[in-house]
This record gives sequence, structure tokens and C-alpha cells, in this order.
Amino acid sequence: MNKEMLAVIEAVANEKSLPREKIFEAMESALASATKKKYEQDIEVFVNINRKNGNFHTFRRWLIVKKVNYPTKEITLDAARVEDNTLNLGDYIYDKIKSINFDRITTQTAKQVIVHKVREAEKAITIAQFKKKEGKILHGIVKKVNRGHLNLDLGHGADAIILRSDMLPRENFRLGDRVRGLLFYIKEDMKETQLFISRSKTQMLIELFNIEVPEIGEGLIEIKAVARDPGLRSKIAVKTNDKRIDPVGACVGMRGARVQAISNELNGERIDIILWNSDLRKFVINAMSPADISSIVINKKKHTIDLSVKKNNLAQAIGKNGQNIRLASQLSGWELNVMTKNDLYQKYKKEQNHIINIFVKYLNINYELSERIVRKGKIFSIKELQLISINKLYNITRKFNLTINDLKKIQESAKKIYNNLKKSTI
Repeated sequence: MNKEMLAVIEAVANEKSLPREKIFEAMESALASATKKKYEQDIEVFVNINRKNGNFHTFRRWLIVKKVNYPTKEITLDAARVEDNTLNLGDYIYDKIKSINFDRITTQTAKQVIVHKVREAEKAITIAQFKKKEGKILHGIVKKVNRGHLNLDLGHGADAIILRSDMLPRENFRLGDRVRGLLFYIKEDMKETQLFISRSKTQMLIELFNIEVPEIGEGLIEIKAVARDPGLRSKIAVKTNDKRIDPVGACVGMRGARVQAISNELNGERIDIILWNSDLRKFVINAMSPADISSIVINKKKHTIDLSVKKNNLAQAIGKNGQNIRLASQLSGWELNVMTKNDLYQKYKKEQNHIINIFVKYLNINYELSERIVRKGKIFSIKELQLISINKLYNITRKFNLTINDLKKIQESAKKIYNNLKKSTI
């Protein structure tokens, strides 16, 4: 029997590509289950198999606890230390019992447990392999088409799910179709482990560029930001870490081969490759491509950027259903507002007039002086007025022949009003 056991363990380990130790553990569990069925009471059984000769011994064991709730499986610390005073809570005490004989029922029970344990071990190894691939692109074959999702066969006995929300618009697959997707989530629970694949995640686009553009994998080109409208249009900002390499040209490829391969994989998704720039103004102008930007005004306080374009370029700058401006906003991380040059001028003229009137009302200065401070000095709030240096304010208002003391009084009034109102917008 011992030689037969070792032979079975060796055969199963080789057939299933599992470690021998896993099979030994499954066999021990199977023998323990079969032994427990011979007893009327619910006891705890432990079996130890000698890894070299296949001999095994069976023990009944009790867990050492503070308070006994299950007398057939637990024992108090005081009772356990009668025979061995080195024992502690959480340890076990063992009592050797007779090992079972392999009759028909025992063999059947052991077989069922071994099969179950082997499946669990196979599943654990498969999941461990896929955990290493999380965030990477996998290949699968459609094995079932459901209304809300697809089931994919990833091979090695592993299946995955693509939800409809993780597919591209107007994308349809049939049984047997080969599909590429990003493994983005592994859901584990007691009953089963599910692998979730996506084709619409932003990371999918990044991984495709990693595959198609070797310079990215080598670290010569870096992807700085990505904005995506899955299946329709994307913008990806890249920079080079090697001045000899054109990052945009490398991503586009010879005659557009690289970017076209990615676009084809994503159901014809249009991809704009943008040159990243540490200068926010230049980067936003690049992000708005293909629209030509006439002027740009950054409001750091509101985290917004106003852009102006020629009237005949407005529709292109906004894009279909606001797509271009929306993707550029996501790419830059700023709220972008695009308008014609005249609209931008009118907007800021209106805002400046509002500030001018506030200065007149609260600081008790005439309209001309207030207008000079706002338009010439580009001071757009009482807070800014109280913080500007007195010399700079003197140069702005020089034509009004004001003294330093006059200007200090204006700033003192601004400070007093600001502290009272605490509204930095005035």
C-alpha cells in the first residue's frame, strides 16, 4: 500500500504539474476525513505521511483553549499541562489512534477528498500566475456570449469575464473570436475566483503603447498623461528622456504603422499623440490640437484656463459633442473654457469693469484711478491690491501724481475692507 501511495502521488504531481507536497497534503486530508467517518463523535483527526517511504500514522488531537465549547475537539490549558507543562494556548495535544484499513467506502471517500484538494491546488496555482499578470493584456477566446457580458477562455483551465461596460461601443463578438483585453481585477471569494477583463480602461491604451512602441518599455519615452473616450477618441501625452528621439514620431511609427495598429485593435479609435511640456501654457496648446489657439489665460485660484480661437476654428476646438475640449481638460487636469477672441475680450472686460466699480465703491477713489490700477496693473481683487509692493503701485499710478502716503492709505483701506469682508473675489 505504501509503495502504491507514493506512486499515485508521483503520478498526480506529474500529470497536474503540482508540487508533490500539495499532493501529500491532499492525501493526508483525505485519510483524516475517511478516519473521522469511522467515529460517531465529531472529533479532530490528523494524519502524517512519511514523505520517503509512504508510511502514515493517525492521531486524534485536541486544541488547547481557555474555555471548552467542543469537548470532543478542545481541552483547557490546565488539563493539557498535566502531561506537558511546555504547552500553550493554541497548541494541540495528540493521541495516536489506529489507522484505517482501505476498504471500498474508505477508498471512495479518500478519492473524493483528493480530487477536491487537487482541484483547489490547481486553482490556487492558476490564480497566483494570473495575479502576476494583473494590469497586463491577455488573450482569450470567446466561449459564451451573454446579454450583459462575455465569457472568455484564457487557457490553463481559467475563464474570464468582460462586462458590457468594459467593451467598446458598437463592439460585438461571436463564439470562437479571439479577444485581447486588460486584466484589471481579480475577485476572490469562498466559492470561486473571477477574472475581469476590460477593453475600455485607460490602462488598456497604455499597455498597447508599451507593446507597440519598444522605446516606452526601454524608458526612452515616457507616457505622462492619458485621456480617453473608449472606442471613439483618445489623447496621450508623451515626453522623451533621450533628446535624440522624437517621442511623437516614435509613437506614430513609420507611415503611422504603430499608432494604426493600436487604433485597429481598439475598433478604429482615433488617437492624438501630444508632446508633453512642463510649461502649462505650451502643454495646453498642444493638448488642444488640432485646433489653433490664439490666446490663453490661466486662473490658478479657480484652476481654470480660458482659451480663445478664431471664430472659424471654434467648432474644431470644441469638437463633436465637446469631445476635443473635454479630453484636453482631462489630459491637462485643468478646466478649459474655449471661446472666440471677441468673447474672451468681452468676458474679461466685463470682469474688469466689475472690479473697477468695486474699487471705486469701497476704496473711495475715482473711476480713472481705479481703471488704471486694474487695466495697467492687472490687479483684479482687493486682496491683490493690499499685497502689491508700494513701489510697483507707485509706478502704475505715476500719472496721477499720488504720493507714497496716498498709496499707503489706499492699501490700508483695502486691507481693512478685505479683513472685514473676507471675500477675495472683490
